[in-house]
Amino acid sequence: MAFHLSTWRRAALVVVGAGSLALTACAPSVSVDNADIPAWKATTIPSAPGVVFEDSGKIPNRDPVSKGMPNIAVGTYTLTVACDGGGKAFFDVSVSGKQLTEAGAACNGSRETARIKITSAGPLSISASSVDAPLIYAYQLVATP
Repeated sequence: MAFHLSTWRRAALVVVGAGSLALTACAPSVSVDNADIPAWKATTIPSAPGVVFEDSGKIPNRDPVSKGMPNIAVGTYTLTVACDGGGKAFFDVSVSGKQLTEAGAACNGSRETARIKITSAGPLSISASSVDAPLIYAYQLVATP
């Protein structure tokens, strides 16, 4: 069966168009270098009632970024995480040096949540990391009734 030149052109356009869509889907949605992190956090994870701990910033390389507080009370909490810039970020939550959970988020600005039950009070540490750095991140820990 012989193909006409116009059929080949159409096929080439379809392949080129599909390739462009694939590249667009993988491209970071936020320029990490010029990101206004407080403004991005305010729209991505707005402040909520009951926030006990939150942070946002940039992961410039593959080294984890950790923040903490001296004491967190026993209770149930919701951790909301987000990142932007492409790839995926991971958030490790520890109390008194014991890892409680690890949450992950696709770095496209969408939010992910995880429920955390803290059974003994102690120092809290949340570490953000990614092998897809650089990227920006935000998280918020909220006490839940």
